[in-house]
Amino acid sequence: MITITEKAVAAVKRLSEAEGIGHFTVRVKVKGGGCAGMTQDMYFEDQEFVSEADEITEQDGVRVVIDPLSMQYLDGMTVDFVEGPYSSGFKFENPNVKGSCGCGSSVSF
Repeated sequence: MITITEKAVAAVKRLSEAEGIGHFTVRVKVKGGGCAGMTQDMYFEDQEFVSEADEITEQDGVRVVIDPLSMQYLDGMTVDFVEGPYSSGFKFENPNVKGSCGCGSSVSF
């Protein structure tokens, strides 16, 4: 199961409304790539691409969709939204990560 914080929920809703997306469904997944081997990604997903095999969690109207392959790597992860003086963005706190590259954009499991 994936947890999405209140800050992340608010950020998803804010971004969806600002971009005119029209829904609050996001997909979180793992993809191959990066110097550490894999990247964790999150993006808005249209309902037509949600499969019966996907795991779906919902919090305060935001639906988080995860494919079965990614779920084995993402189970237990928390999605947060952090704001700082110089940047802001979504932060993945994943207890399954064993290592990451120097810049933090890719991980290994």
